[in-house]
Amino acid sequence: MIKEIVKDQFILSQKSISATQEDLSIVEDLLDTIKAYNHHCVGMAANMIGELKRIMVVNDEGKYLVVINPIILKQSGQYYHVEEGCLCHEGVRTTQRYEKIKVEYLDEKFKKKIKTFIGLTAQIIQHEIDHFEGILI
Repeated sequence: MIKEIVKDQFILSQKSISATQEDLSIVEDLLDTIKAYNHHCVGMAANMIGELKRIMVVNDEGKYLVVINPIILKQSGQYYHVEEGCLCHEGVRTTQRYEKIKVEYLDEKFKKKIKTFIGLTAQIIQHEIDHFEGILI
């Protein structure tokens, strides 16, 4: 189901908790919602639709990647400044990101994965993990 985007800074500043298999319906809501905003949204964390769970969906070069309970194992490459937008606020804000990250996560079937991401996909994942930590970019 397409959900309304949360813009309340108090809600967005709350830390998310680990997801369980009982939270898998959130994945479908996130996928429906990101597809509805696909013309200007490349990633979405569950708190953006009012769910304080560590679940995100990412447009990874045209394919939607489901990332549950991610942990960044390693950060490498250039550490750079970038301006990012978010559906949760107006305009863009400056932040810093690593060019390359190695992430352990669960997929939509709750299978453990370890994958290295570079470039835009790495940037999106770091942005969504900030959402999980209540960091407003």
